Amino acid sequence: MSDRTSDRWQQGDLVEVSITDLNDSGDGVGRVNSRVVFIPDTTPGDRALVRLVRVKPQYAYGKLQQLLESSSDRIRPRCIVADKCGGCQWQHIAYEHQLEAKRHQVIQTLQRIGGFAHPPVDPVLTGNADLGYRNKATYPVGKSATGQIQAGYYQKGSHHLINLNQCPVQDPRLNPLLAEVKQDIQQRGWQVYDEKHHRGQVRHLALRIGRRTGEMLLTLIVKDWDLPGIEAQAQEWLDRYPQLVGVSLNRQSDRTNVIFGSETRCIAGHPYLLEIFADLKFHVLPDTFFQVYTEAAEALLQEITHHLNLQGYEVLVDAYCGIGTLTLPLAQKVQQAIGLEVQSAAVEQAQNNARFNQITNTTFQVGEVEKLLPHLETTPDIVLLDPPRQGCDRAVIETLLQTQPQRIVYVSCKAATLARDLKLLCQNGKYHLTRVQPADFFPQTAHVECAAFLERGEE
Repeated sequence: MSDRTSDRWQQGDLVEVSITDLNDSGDGVGRVNSRVVFIPDTTPGDRALVRLVRVKPQYAYGKLQQLLESSSDRIRPRCIVADKCGGCQWQHIAYEHQLEAKRHQVIQTLQRIGGFAHPPVDPVLTGNADLGYRNKATYPVGKSATGQIQAGYYQKGSHHLINLNQCPVQDPRLNPLLAEVKQDIQQRGWQVYDEKHHRGQVRHLALRIGRRTGEMLLTLIVKDWDLPGIEAQAQEWLDRYPQLVGVSLNRQSDRTNVIFGSETRCIAGHPYLLEIFADLKFHVLPDTFFQVYTEAAEALLQEITHHLNLQGYEVLVDAYCGIGTLTLPLAQKVQQAIGLEVQSAAVEQAQNNARFNQITNTTFQVGEVEKLLPHLETTPDIVLLDPPRQGCDRAVIETLLQTQPQRIVYVSCKAATLARDLKLLCQNGKYHLTRVQPADFFPQTAHVECAAFLERGEE
């Protein structure tokens, strides 16, 4: 394409782009003259013919039309619908390059947002596989034009459902359920939820598995409880799948894209599965937050434990502790562990898991971390932060700067909010960033988890 065509910079234009980078959404990044173009399904080293689909003065989003030259890091996706399904962004990229891209992403973000000139970022930690790793999958349920029940993921950038009978990133033991439960829904005559008119019943199919135990849960997310024949069908599923230990309904009656509602009823079997994590037993419910890649989460926990070199006298606070996934393994190596968590159901599970494993030196408190942290009865030696994607409330940062625990470990699923909060913690030399350990909790996607280690500065 000529420079004149590129200079027009209009929606619909065809431009030739060399891909030089990947952004944190997983899109390839290239330039046309001085302007940036973001193109899904590309990788650094590609040279591509791209149609501009959304144009701003200094940047645009493009759609890949033709590969003119393929990157040496481009591979053939191992999923037959990888080019359509929105579940993965990076199946076309060699795994080794995915890991390099994630480390580079963390470094760039810490430099750009955090102001760290030379952030100490280690190579990305991995689990034992880049496919078949997910212990949880939640599929929207829909209906084809011919009336067939479907379940899968939405096509990239749309609400068009891509029907799946197997998914290469989920634990392969779940695939039979994905393929067959749709047929049972069809035979029962249960109506699929229509979000436009807020009618119908079955909204999502949720599957979970204990990676170490093989125990499975099947949950249907429904608009209301009225699902004729569900008790008989639930028992049929338990009989058919020996590893299935529980069938539940979850009610989500709101007009929302939030998948799970607040009420879950166990229809047959147990309301939880048993999982082994870090040699401890955990009860996991259908809507429990539990990392989807068990082995990678364990590997990161091992790195945290190794780095802290705990001596047994420490007081550790685990802020945003969830069901105690990190609290309980670390509690075995310290004098006292305190978990803080806003969701009361998660705290109840954490307390049950502590009793289940006979761990007696932990206490869990329900409430917002920013309100609980300033009023602890003891001053912690170590604070572990594991906030949601939006990062820590500013009041949490302020409390840490006032109380100044000796060490902070910040576990993050979003590099941008991690960088923002680390900048605040390290300003004026209050803390020093000693190490950042990225971990690949989501192979084939652009997401990266990190553990950042901070030491209190010298007075």
